[in-house]
This record gives sequence, C-alpha cells and structure tokens, in this order.
Amino acid sequence: MRRNNMTSTHQTTFSIADLAREFGVTPRTIRYYEDQGLLNPARVGGQRIYSKRDRTRLKLTLRGKRLGLRLAEIRELIDMYDSAPETSQLARLIEVLGRQRAKLTQQREDIDAVLGELDALEAQCRALLDASAPRRKTTD
Repeated sequence: MRRNNMTSTHQTTFSIADLAREFGVTPRTIRYYEDQGLLNPARVGGQRIYSKRDRTRLKLTLRGKRLGLRLAEIRELIDMYDSAPETSQLARLIEVLGRQRAKLTQQREDIDAVLGELDALEAQCRALLDASAPRRKTTD
C-alpha cells in the first residue's frame, strides 16, 4: 500500500500504521476515533484502509484536541464540511473557539489566583522560619 518514494500527501490510501506514524499517535487512538465516528475507513478483509478524507479528518481531529475541544464538538465541525454551507461552518467554529477561549481564560485566572496564594503562604512560612531561627551572638 505504501510506496517508499511517495510522501503521504501523494498517497490515496493509508494503513493504520501509516497514519499512526505520520501523526505520532497510537493505532489504538485511531481506532478510538473511528469508534467515535470521526473516521470511516474501508475494510479489505480484516484490514482498515484509510482514504485521504480519513487522513484529513484525523488531522483536523488532532488539531481540535490540541485546542482542547471535545470530540463531540470536533465531530460536529468536521461533519459540517459535508453538509453545511461554509458560512454556517465558520460561524459555528467561531462560536466553539470563543467558548474555548473563555474557558482557557478562566483557567488562567484561576491558576494566577492559586499562584498568588502559594506565594503568600510561602512568604508567611519563610517569615516564621526567619523569626524562629536562633540568633548568633556577636562579640564586640
């Protein structure tokens, strides 16, 4: 199936090992995405044969995961490529990205607050240690 002199972008079909190697994921991950309806490979005997379309869908799925999107959101957005006008798809993507941005912004604010509390507690502990440290006598 794979020819050594061709890059993956020129291939028309891919094995699960091809995609796993290219995207740095495990075959189990690819099978899971298939189970979730994100990929739909053809079957020849017991072997999965992935198309360029499947490869693109995997690439988009992995991008969505990096952005922190849920698989259901990723599937909805990818499925829109087949059925919805581009403007609908873009509007939905903007909505999903805005929600994700707000979530990440809140997480950053929460982390900053916790870091501030850690700094304050550490400063208190250091002050207590300094206050209770034995003082050296100085001889004049």
